[in-house]
Amino acid sequence: MSKDNYNNLAREILQAVGGINNISSVTHCMTRLRFTLKDSSIPKDDEVKKIEGVLGVVRAGGQYQIIIGQTVPKVYETLLKLGNGKIAGSAPIDENLDANAQKEKMTFKRGFNIVLNKVAGSLTPTIPILITAAMFKMLAAICGPTMLNITPTSSDLYKLFTLVGDAGFYFFPVFLGYTSAKQFKTSPMLGMLMGAILLDPNLVKIVTAGKPFTVYGIPMGLTNYGNTLIPILLSVWIMSYVERFFKKYVPTSLSTVFVPTLTIAVMIPITLCVLGPLGGFLGDYICNGLLAFGKLGGVWSILAIAIIGAVWEILVISGMHLVIISTMTLLFAQGGHDNFATLGAVAASMACAGMALGAALRIKGKKNKTLVWGYFISNIIGGVTEPSLYGLALRYKRPFLGMMIGGFAGALYAGITHVTAYVMVPVANFLALTAYVGGSTANIVNGIISGVIALIVAAVATYIIGFGKEEEIN
Repeated sequence: MSKDNYNNLAREILQAVGGINNISSVTHCMTRLRFTLKDSSIPKDDEVKKIEGVLGVVRAGGQYQIIIGQTVPKVYETLLKLGNGKIAGSAPIDENLDANAQKEKMTFKRGFNIVLNKVAGSLTPTIPILITAAMFKMLAAICGPTMLNITPTSSDLYKLFTLVGDAGFYFFPVFLGYTSAKQFKTSPMLGMLMGAILLDPNLVKIVTAGKPFTVYGIPMGLTNYGNTLIPILLSVWIMSYVERFFKKYVPTSLSTVFVPTLTIAVMIPITLCVLGPLGGFLGDYICNGLLAFGKLGGVWSILAIAIIGAVWEILVISGMHLVIISTMTLLFAQGGHDNFATLGAVAASMACAGMALGAALRIKGKKNKTLVWGYFISNIIGGVTEPSLYGLALRYKRPFLGMMIGGFAGALYAGITHVTAYVMVPVANFLALTAYVGGSTANIVNGIISGVIALIVAAVATYIIGFGKEEEIN
């Protein structure tokens, strides 16, 4: 948005709220201008919403709140300039510490939303990294032997595209260490260090070796943290309290050296022995439960396949899917096929692309549409689901439900028609449907239909469910 656009937007808002004389004070949070008005009956909500650049209006806590999006600081500054010193401004509000919000009763729904907002707040700044990495991985997929076969896997160009794409996702815990530290009000540099510790080559060697390892004598779970999300978020959250404790009790003259050192010293066993492996522990129970459910046969097996299709991406995000991956590998190794877990995983991949498609058709704003269409293309062609998952599902929340509905529907059809996968495909794009090649023609057709169902149902469900007025922001 140009300077003139900010001026026009601020001027129209100022006029809509009754002018300078009707404003007692104004401040802003991450996405909203928050006015305290002398006469709150003057602004007409429907007219304010029609102003180009305004995404919504909320009346809460005695404030008149106008939703602008992430450009709100610039609109706020422009508004104050237009007031020529006659508008009383105040420090930006931290929505998580807002006094009005603190008065609200803590419910499961509110607590759940707070968690998702923290996750979304940590993920949103990483979207440029996700998009860039996804584009390079998509180029590698398109130019590689599985599609156009322009660049063989041995070529320097293919290796370059691959390493740039992989770097963006493998080192994701480091990026999240920084962004989540800003969310939890702790040191971004220590957050990055925690992410780097999880990815250190020496730790990777210890995990790969599979031999017992202890941290201060405490047994450490052998977990690979590349591409993970939950471990670093949990670690930085706990670290924010640990660092705060040491800042309070370590003398100022010694704080520069001892606060970061003691913080990391305490966090190492907490992260490597408890928080890091937590996803693995939960995954063992959840995945083994699904596998046991599937072994019941008949309707129960079909239902288990559908549930895997619905929750697969959740398991992947949290790193809980490894047990099912191991089972899939074993089935292919022993019998050369799988008529259970792969069906759900493939449907989930198609549903993820469908979610991006539905969101692209529904979401407001030219910039947002362009971004989400990029998510869809990188998913359906490049097989990269992370931009859709992190940039849509976790950021806006509601699309996650659309994706789960699509994954459930596609996997349910695959289970009902007794589809069998003959290839353990390593990609999550449309080529994942080649998993069903190797059997009868009916098997291939039904496998493709299951993928199409997952994509279309997820797109339609996401489009219908939408984002919520306050969530369709830049």
